[in-house]
Amino acid sequence: MRLCPTLTSLLVLLGLYGICTGFVQENCINYIHRYDRVYSVPGDVAMLNSDLLSRSVFDFTSVLYNFTWYNSKTNQEIKNESSRILILNETLWFLKTTLDDKGKYMAILRTPSQCFIQTFNLDVDQQVSGECWRPKKAHQTLSGGVNGILSCPLRDYIDKLHSYNITSSLTWLRGCDPIKDWTRRNDSTAAIQLYINEAGLENNHFYTCTLTFTLGGVTGSISETIKTEVTVETYGVPQVQEPSGETIKAQIGSSFRKQCLVFVPSVGNTSVTVIWFVNKMPIPTNKPTQRIYTTDKRNRSQDVPVKGIFFERVLIISELKEEDFHLNYTCHVFSDRGSPQGYFTLLPADPNILLPIGLVFGGAMVLFIASVIICYVFKVDIVLWFRRAFPGLYANTDLDSKLYDAYVAYPQPCDTGFSEEIERFAIHTLPKVLENSCGYQLFIAGRDCLPGEAIVDSVEESLKASRCVLLLYTASTFISKKHTGNDNKISKSSNSYEKSGIKTKDESSSGIYDGEKEFYPDAKQQFTCAVAMHKALMEGSLKVILVELEEISPDELALLPESVRQLRKEQGAVRLWKNQKKKQRSGTCMWNREDEEKGEWDTQLSPALSPSSRFWKEMRYHMPVKSKKRRTLT
Repeated sequence: MRLCPTLTSLLVLLGLYGICTGFVQENCINYIHRYDRVYSVPGDVAMLNSDLLSRSVFDFTSVLYNFTWYNSKTNQEIKNESSRILILNETLWFLKTTLDDKGKYMAILRTPSQCFIQTFNLDVDQQVSGECWRPKKAHQTLSGGVNGILSCPLRDYIDKLHSYNITSSLTWLRGCDPIKDWTRRNDSTAAIQLYINEAGLENNHFYTCTLTFTLGGVTGSISETIKTEVTVETYGVPQVQEPSGETIKAQIGSSFRKQCLVFVPSVGNTSVTVIWFVNKMPIPTNKPTQRIYTTDKRNRSQDVPVKGIFFERVLIISELKEEDFHLNYTCHVFSDRGSPQGYFTLLPADPNILLPIGLVFGGAMVLFIASVIICYVFKVDIVLWFRRAFPGLYANTDLDSKLYDAYVAYPQPCDTGFSEEIERFAIHTLPKVLENSCGYQLFIAGRDCLPGEAIVDSVEESLKASRCVLLLYTASTFISKKHTGNDNKISKSSNSYEKSGIKTKDESSSGIYDGEKEFYPDAKQQFTCAVAMHKALMEGSLKVILVELEEISPDELALLPESVRQLRKEQGAVRLWKNQKKKQRSGTCMWNREDEEKGEWDTQLSPALSPSSRFWKEMRYHMPVKSKKRRTLT
């Protein structure tokens, strides 16, 4: 399909026009500048400053780009003009504006893959004859009766010149009169502020600040006029109470809130602007759809201790990401009295070590409790294993001049508490296990006593030659048949044999004197052993192992000698009857109802003969530790 000649010619002409003018409309991303309108008067300097060279737009440090300014009236690219127009990358300077410069200007930034555009309006108004102030004026308020501050609106110009390392000078006019002695300070903010002492109605005037500098070989100036209004309200310099330069740690992925709290000492209304910044970029307000935003400004009054108003604006981050950390978040306050700011630094939180510490501590506690329980329950087995595994850690008992490992004391024939079961246990069962299987040397009364030997001498010498005493007893062992209350004579007596009713070898050995001039020859063996045991207990020279053959009731326990009761309380006793009851419950022994009715079960002393049974383990646990040389048990 062929186009008509007229339409073809029109398209060619438009293409040639675009090429000749140097501007072809592109599909560029439009960035709106915060201050897109600039006011000037003929002869003043005007600056159009684009902020497209920002990391929020693209990474200008690593991506190639081209920056171009265009005049929308002529659709032509703007070039440098000597003494009139100067382009310094993203900034377009009019060194001496004219009425013809009024119009719209576009800054276009191109990269190999993108295009960005910003539009500016330059208004050039004729200066009114006879007036020293500018047609377009800024408005600032002073509080009557107190010191006030006027801020020159040329801060952007000063900062830009400072980036070029160009010095400038600032002057102030009140109406048309120069202010000679206005206060200057070293910091950049105070350098453009005019301090007015005790503002009154006479300060309802026009104040003009003029900035003079040399740029591109041309000396120029720019002025701004402030129309002041003195009000009856008074307020002081805003005070940023939060944030205060602290470092805050937070968990990645969590939400975060931080308030900016500003206090303004004031009487009446006051006007303050509170804005949050991150990396010098303002954070949008009241936009929950964005991940980072701030709430609306809220305020509340305070009367004491200082009358004033609190302003609050909360920074909200719905979900913290890695790029949010190691940044300074700044709360900036703008007011006629000053522009203080506070900031905080956000850092990732340290790893939570409380949980692992708690787990380790809890595990250690469980292990400790389990170890205590195991040691308590298996104490006997553990000690016996340790003796068997490390015999060299124990002293050689062959060097202590003792002949016997234990002296076995039990009720002798004709003594109270004697029974054939106890005698069989002492003379046959004990040696069969402790001597034959375990290698111990026992002195057993009734088996190892020499005929005709004095009883007291035999007992004393045998005890001295023994490392410990095995005291076999039942509930009736220490109870006299005729005088049940006289048994405590033994335990409470001193070393004197007369107080126990025992005659020495120098006295008659035909009987015992009981205080009533009566002799009981049948009790001689029992009391002789009892006296020897009492001596061993009182002197503490021998270790005594209590072997309880029958279960003893609380009433029967009260009749035992006090020394035996005390020893039983401190170190316990090896209870044969308890092991026998376990055998009965487990059904490992044969028994019938007749035996039970006769009560023969409790008196039947027939423990298992294996050294590994519970009873014999307890006996070996209390017995003296055998040396490595004499050890025969495997």
